[in-house]
Amino acid sequence: MSESHWVDWNKNTQSKDYRGSGSFSTFIIIGPVCFFLGILFAQFPYDFPLLWTSEPVQATYYDFLETHVKFLHASPLIISRILNIVIFVGLLGFFMKLFRPAESNVLFDGASLILYVIGVGVYTSNIVKGMRTITAGIWDMEDFAGIKHDGPVSGEVILGREDTMKVLSASNTILAMVLVGVLVLQAGQWYAESKEKDDFAKGDKKDKKNDGQQQQQQQQQQQPVEDKKSQ
Repeated sequence: MSESHWVDWNKNTQSKDYRGSGSFSTFIIIGPVCFFLGILFAQFPYDFPLLWTSEPVQATYYDFLETHVKFLHASPLIISRILNIVIFVGLLGFFMKLFRPAESNVLFDGASLILYVIGVGVYTSNIVKGMRTITAGIWDMEDFAGIKHDGPVSGEVILGREDTMKVLSASNTILAMVLVGVLVLQAGQWYAESKEKDDFAKGDKKDKKNDGQQQQQQQQQQQPVEDKKSQ
């Protein structure tokens, strides 16, 4: 590989500039992921009746959930700014780990970055849009007549109130699974690093043992020569 290649193939867990599971960049990746998982966990009681039970959902529950979503969407502007900053911090952590990365960074952090970007896409395209739709109350307008599809192949699809809330709940679940996948990959990187460190330690012990045996053999070979000289 050429030296100008963006991957440093000579870097390993023993390198001084290796950014592994114990680095600061890992912390600013796991922090935002856990932050969003906490928010999704707080949303789980609201999503549970829509996705995880076979019992029919009462119409009054949709009214309650609609009020809840509208309340969330009407949060102060600083809340959305904090969420955007947290997303940016997570991306910054990935870019820090993937700057002149080792092979381990490419495998684990690269896959984690892909999942993180998918999560951001789900958040912006499904969750944020769903909250805006519920707040707008499109289905309460006089000209709304159920599912609408403009165009023969592509176009905007507008669902009813119940279906929109179910899609929003499903998007929360998908986002949670994606973020858990990021944590699993980071944990896998930590495990791979610990195994590699153990292998290096075993290799060092083996080398020291071999060196000791070689020195012992040399001493044994030199001993008869010295005995002859003394005679």
